[in-house]
Amino acid sequence: MKLRGAKDIMQETELKLELSRSGAGSLLKKNPFGSSPTVLQQRSSYFDTAEWDLSKRGLSLRIRQSGNERIQTVKTGDRSAAGSFTRKEYEQPVAGDTPVLDDPETRDLLAEAGPRLAALFEVHVKRHSWNVTDGNATIEVALDIGKVVAADREAPLFEIELEKKAGSPRALFALARKIDVIAPAHLGVLSKAERGYRLLDSAPSAVKSVATPLTSDISATTAFARIAAACLKQFRLNEMALGWSCDANALHQARVSLRRLRSLCSICKSLFDDRRFDHLREELKWLASELGDARNIDVMIDRASSDPLSRRLQEARGEAYAAVKASFSSTRARSLMIDITEWISIGEWRTPSCEKLHEQSSRDFASDVFDKLWKKVAKGGSNLIDADDETRHKVRIAAKKLRYAAEFFEPLYNSKTEAKRHRRFIEAMKGLQDQLGSLNDIATAPDMLAALELSDLDGAKDLFSADEKSKLLKHAAEAHDAFVNTKRFWR
Repeated sequence: MKLRGAKDIMQETELKLELSRSGAGSLLKKNPFGSSPTVLQQRSSYFDTAEWDLSKRGLSLRIRQSGNERIQTVKTGDRSAAGSFTRKEYEQPVAGDTPVLDDPETRDLLAEAGPRLAALFEVHVKRHSWNVTDGNATIEVALDIGKVVAADREAPLFEIELEKKAGSPRALFALARKIDVIAPAHLGVLSKAERGYRLLDSAPSAVKSVATPLTSDISATTAFARIAAACLKQFRLNEMALGWSCDANALHQARVSLRRLRSLCSICKSLFDDRRFDHLREELKWLASELGDARNIDVMIDRASSDPLSRRLQEARGEAYAAVKASFSSTRARSLMIDITEWISIGEWRTPSCEKLHEQSSRDFASDVFDKLWKKVAKGGSNLIDADDETRHKVRIAAKKLRYAAEFFEPLYNSKTEAKRHRRFIEAMKGLQDQLGSLNDIATAPDMLAALELSDLDGAKDLFSADEKSKLLKHAAEAHDAFVNTKRFWR
């Protein structure tokens, strides 16, 4: 048992992995950690208001009982991030199951919610703990097997946390890879508190992107790392939702999250001087492509005009979704999540050759990005009606990067005028993207139908009719004019 003083305040750096029931059993059986585990039964009660005031502010408050010891913990952190992260943690012993609210370190954090706090859910686990030494690194390993209980609902819990106590964080990822060989391990993105709140809410469904907290005083590299971690979390949440059902929206958002991450890497490539960057970018491209067929089939199903075509597309959809889930479960995909989390969080790409860029403010960096992408979209789309499909595709990609960039860096432009212009700019971008996206669907439909051997079915040609393309070209040109005439929020 770890001894603590009257109050501990620490920086917590950890990597969380999710296991299956059988995977957790295999890990216990093979025990690669060099010693027998310390085993404790733990019960944690999580507190918040009925309106979830603490959760909305990125806080969690729990009292954890292990034997006769009770420890109250308040955690702060960025809920949008994934994988390896650092957050503040305030701990103190308490006598009972009622939160202590008069501690000077946490009093201000909890003051507004204090009188209305109540226990919302509990986490019951059997914790197996090890201390692992790897060179100069010391890692605390905790394998939790148990359940989350909220009202009349409960969900199983099988996760392992690797917390760096000393040495390089690289040791966390080396150990994660060792674990993955024994028990397939997926990057964990949910804290136990978040699991409880999700259990109180509706069933897991598609998760859209949310704004990442940024301020103008942070560097471009810090902004990149925060946004990239948020993209990873969005992907994993949608991947988890797809584990429950073949939800077209969850698949779309999983694909969007990967495209957002790839776009972010492209937008910020001037910051990188790292041989791993190109490899990781290609791996992200591979994973995104694994979702392509399923997404294209979903789009065609929505537009199918005949029952025979719709039935055949539904059959193809089942096969495509099975292939997606197989890709997600592959060693290659799991390794990619660990690799890119390591690359983002350790940040060896912050090399001296890019020092000036690294010191550049996030807002100055973003404004330069916007200027370059705006010119590319404005110039490239000046003649959409007469352009060929490949040219329009390039404009669509540039427009997508510009919109993603505008969403990534939105918090940096928060004056009343900037916010108003930003909303109008996003609306103009969305209008242009919708038209270019529909044109791309028409351009790709013939090859997709041929690959599925559906080209000769009734209604197949309706998916790429010349009349519809002509109308879309006109609307796209109008949307491009509206985009060019919309005031730029960053200048």
